[in-house]
Amino acid sequence: MVSSAALAQSEMLDSWSAAAAGPPTSVSILGATGSIGTSTLDLIARHPGRFLVEAVTANTNAEALADLAKRSGARAAVIADPAQYQALKSALSGTRIEAAAGLAALDEAAARPADCVMAAIVGAAGLRSTLVAVQQGRRLALANKECLVSAGDLFMAAVKRSGAELLPVDSEHAGVFQALIGQDRAGIERITITASGGPFRTWSAADIAAATSDQALKHPNWSMGRKITIDSATMMNKGLELIEAHHLFGVTPDQLDVIVHPQSIVHALVSYVDGAVLAQLACPDMRTPIAMALAWPQRMPAPTPKLDLAALATLSFEKPDLQRFPALGLAVAAMRRGGAATAVLNAANEVAVEAFLSGRISFPGIAAIVEQTLEAMERGGLLAIPTSLDSVLEIDLSARKVATERLNSKL
Repeated sequence: MVSSAALAQSEMLDSWSAAAAGPPTSVSILGATGSIGTSTLDLIARHPGRFLVEAVTANTNAEALADLAKRSGARAAVIADPAQYQALKSALSGTRIEAAAGLAALDEAAARPADCVMAAIVGAAGLRSTLVAVQQGRRLALANKECLVSAGDLFMAAVKRSGAELLPVDSEHAGVFQALIGQDRAGIERITITASGGPFRTWSAADIAAATSDQALKHPNWSMGRKITIDSATMMNKGLELIEAHHLFGVTPDQLDVIVHPQSIVHALVSYVDGAVLAQLACPDMRTPIAMALAWPQRMPAPTPKLDLAALATLSFEKPDLQRFPALGLAVAAMRRGGAATAVLNAANEVAVEAFLSGRISFPGIAAIVEQTLEAMERGGLLAIPTSLDSVLEIDLSARKVATERLNSKL
């Protein structure tokens, strides 16, 4: 006997498939082996006939990339590391899947004729290929924070020139996007994104100072990659998301705020001048915003937990503590400073997070390295507004060198 819930789910699938009748949507996934990439492929696999996978890319894991390419029926697979080309080609032997390697091949994958490109390469490494995707003037599902954090003005100008449809995939920005639908942007008073507080939300400053990488990687609500999980623990991720929101939604830093919400059910709130506040709620599962980006303006069924407010009973909120989590304050200050400050912030943070994960610095050392790098580059007059992608990459490289120097001076 079929349960009523299963029957309802089957009817939803049939309804969406009928409503979405027409040629399948072709999708390229930049960063296919990461958490966003694999979640995207999971959703695509659940709707056979509705999507075609044009290209999948990865950084160094040729075996995992080949497996994903074969299972998804991708037309092309690209590995960024040229040293992994033979491994990829061998793994794809006997298939019709094109194999390629190197940064130029990554750009070519981003330019392939896909209806939608999922930009999910972590870090500044995804800047160039994501910009190439934007220049094609099609849909870009943006899961790479660094495009807006490091090159926000340049990136949004490219979106405007190309006419690309930009859809945010971060749960918070997807929430804001939905709370703005049909609203007069001039009536926005404040945009608030929520933060879980990470694994150290209730820890004392002394305990946080002694935190290990294993403890920092135990996020209470979300399953994410290592780098973003550490960013959640420092709350740097919320600072980066504020910078993203500043560019995505065209609001000033004074119109942006963060509130800690441990349950991670409310993802964003938009306050309007008449006193109304619109919020977006969902269980913490990245397949919800990914599904929105793939199917927009329709809604596609996703295998995500259904929200039961009565079972939850309580939703709580609190202000972030900038004393225990100084990284958030550094990000806000960089956003207000403008120029290259946010690019420097991002690059220094990547260096510091990697140093923490490898056991070279303490948890508080992450924010300390970022702060020292910003101060050094400010003193050196190196925070001027970048005028091209090449200048952004030069700033990124300079910041990494300064951060590494500061790191080595502490060892």
